[in-house]
Amino acid sequence: MRILGIDPGLQTTGFGVIDAQGGELNYVASGTITTTHLHKGDLPSRLKVLFDGIGEVRQRYQPAVAAVEIVFVNVNPQATLLLGQARGACITALVACDLAVAEYTALQMKRAVAGHGQAAKAQVQEMVKRLLRLPGLPGKDAADALGLAITHAHAGLTMQKLAAAGGERRTSAMYKAGRSY
Repeated sequence: MRILGIDPGLQTTGFGVIDAQGGELNYVASGTITTTHLHKGDLPSRLKVLFDGIGEVRQRYQPAVAAVEIVFVNVNPQATLLLGQARGACITALVACDLAVAEYTALQMKRAVAGHGQAAKAQVQEMVKRLLRLPGLPGKDAADALGLAITHAHAGLTMQKLAAAGGERRTSAMYKAGRSY
């Protein structure tokens, strides 16, 4: 299963693509989509860059599913609203291509990748490097996106086992056909 991880941000959105076969994880690609070349006040143009960029990544790598980080509430409400809009542009680009989207918090991703929810960015980078057998550290945003893909690979395997055992359950962080369940 090919998984696309997305770490949304208005200035820099990270993406990471992995292939998961059982417990085996293989790196495919990672990078960032940036809007720093645009004026900070031009929100619609920045959102379009994110939307188009996610669409290009999806078209190029053909993932079966995507995992996106859930926005947390910042001290600055304006920053939270802007991040939410960036995240919305990313999710819209994914579901516009009929791609299933799973959501995970940063805490869930850090637990899955580094073993504890308080892991620093550098720890996440190092663990992603080790888990995917990369020759060097990925960038911070790309590492978070790869971490989300890894998290889904582990959670997806568990969900498949539950479904096979007849105990499938819906999670509150999945989107399909315009519904959240």
